[in-house]
Amino acid sequence: MADDQTISRVAVLGAGTMGNGIAQVCAMAGYTVALHDPQPGAVERALGTIRGNLDKGVEREKVTADAREAALGNLRDAADLAAAAADADLVIEAVPERMEIKTSLFGELHRTAPAHAILATNTSSLSVSRIAEATGRAERVIGLHFFNPVHIMKLLEVVRGRDTSQDTVDVALAFARRIGKEPIIVTDTPGFASSRLGVVLGLEAMRMVEQGVATPQDIDKAMELGYNHPMGPLKLTDLVGLDVRLGIAEYLHGELGGEQYRPPELLRRMVAEGKLGKKSGQGFYDWTQEGR
Repeated sequence: MADDQTISRVAVLGAGTMGNGIAQVCAMAGYTVALHDPQPGAVERALGTIRGNLDKGVEREKVTADAREAALGNLRDAADLAAAAADADLVIEAVPERMEIKTSLFGELHRTAPAHAILATNTSSLSVSRIAEATGRAERVIGLHFFNPVHIMKLLEVVRGRDTSQDTVDVALAFARRIGKEPIIVTDTPGFASSRLGVVLGLEAMRMVEQGVATPQDIDKAMELGYNHPMGPLKLTDLVGLDVRLGIAEYLHGELGGEQYRPPELLRRMVAEGKLGKKSGQGFYDWTQEGR
């Protein structure tokens, strides 16, 4: 197995922000995609989001009308997990970032997905090797860490678990390139490469807000204009979700130690108040206003 020719059917589990983005790029690349989410109406909403993204692409002449219709035709709503995974060559989970949820899911996938299927986790920081232990096919388990918004961001972090085979890595790299991503290979360490660096920058920006160094907008502007970052760390935190950032920070602090990973009290307070970023309408920015 040296390329992705063995992959034609992809199952995406979880139809939230990351799941619908992953489903979209897979469908646009010509894969048949089964999208499953146990929450009522979640897949329907995800398909609406995907159509909206593709419509914008057509309006901006970045996607042809034929390509939009082909992509939408490649998507289907899978009623249950078994139906989604039954004939998949590649399963990608995009469920909440909690180890117990992921290990339970992967244990079920080992029973329901075909023996040849590659099982991929979109985790941004959790151990791929520990997730793989829930299966009887650790050599076919890999991390595929996508970035938000998936249909725009070019990076795909390919995470090799302790027992991931070279064949699985090779297929994952070919898959990444087919869906238009630039892959990097990282070993299975807490936070991998991107989250480990990105979380430190985001947490320090929050500490600067706590200390009154500057406003969130000016801190972000410093990184955007001074370091050529496309988006500042606080606006990015709002897009990722403050609750997600908190969970990653707590995990990294527990696994790696170090004060740089300790969540600031500001972050804990905002999450407790329900200020989760764009998805709740309020974070470091007010997302209820037009133009945000």
